[in-house]
Amino acid sequence: MVDVVALAAELLAIESPTMGEGKAVDYVSRWLVARGWNVTVQEVTPGRGNVWASRAGGGVTLSTHLDTVPPYVPPRLEHDRLYGRGSCDAKGLVAAMLVAADTLAGQGEDRVDLLFVVGEEKGSDGARAANRLPATSRYLINGEPTESKLAVGCKGSLRAHLRVRGREAHSAYPHLGQSAIEPMVALLPTLKDVAWPTDDRLGPTTVNIGTIRGGTEANVIPGECEVELMFRLVGPVEVVRARLEAWVAGRAEITYASHIPAQFFHTIPGFDTAAVAYTSDIPLLDRWGTPLLFGPGSIHVAHTPDEYIDIGELRAAVDGYSRLVRALLDA
Repeated sequence: MVDVVALAAELLAIESPTMGEGKAVDYVSRWLVARGWNVTVQEVTPGRGNVWASRAGGGVTLSTHLDTVPPYVPPRLEHDRLYGRGSCDAKGLVAAMLVAADTLAGQGEDRVDLLFVVGEEKGSDGARAANRLPATSRYLINGEPTESKLAVGCKGSLRAHLRVRGREAHSAYPHLGQSAIEPMVALLPTLKDVAWPTDDRLGPTTVNIGTIRGGTEANVIPGECEVELMFRLVGPVEVVRARLEAWVAGRAEITYASHIPAQFFHTIPGFDTAAVAYTSDIPLLDRWGTPLLFGPGSIHVAHTPDEYIDIGELRAAVDGYSRLVRALLDA
């Protein structure tokens, strides 16, 4: 059996931020071809694409993403942890899936597919493209760091932009202009007073003021101010949009960007379960079968300079994915 820690470290050594996944795509596809898999690389944009590997099909697809958030953090092994960008989100999971699927294939189980997509961290263009492939699997096991528990569900997401327009003027004569920043600064603190929806399983809707941009120079009255919000949804997006619009009450322009709905997943007896607050590609891969969400590692360290995965948990994930696949195939 291939050593999953060594394979994960090799993947971590390949820098693959969103829109720059080409080298990781090449490495994974070559690894699979060398082991007898039928491999399709579906171009998403020039130089980057999804990797789909199959044998007989008709069973279970193991899937996660190859892209990472920047900046690149090289791998290092310290004590019982493997550090590096993507160690738990999600190259460690890629390695565990590769080893699990290849081991099952070596044991004669050819009803396992692998799907590794690009672009999950920003817009999910890879998953949207992958859903156009002629998938045949009955189940999809998507990989995200769930602390080796089966997720009963995950929150959705909604991006929204607020824009206030003012009138530029020389800062020495502020009465000739109208600041766009001042009304935005007055508006934002009241966002926490809105009663957003809650769900018994997923918890509360949350909102993050992620970015704020405004003005051009200190000596110019700012003519525009823009804020980007990220909602984590637990129910219908229409409810959140309606409450956002009621809160804004015409004080800013609202435009909506990407939206992924909240999801609930299939579970299997014998595995610990938990709800997760983040969003996955699962809603965009509905042609790939009944979804499950499972993976080693903690989302609490993902996207941080000290991102890591526990080596023991990574090794156990190979068996975890194998047991999930066999349970689903036997169902």
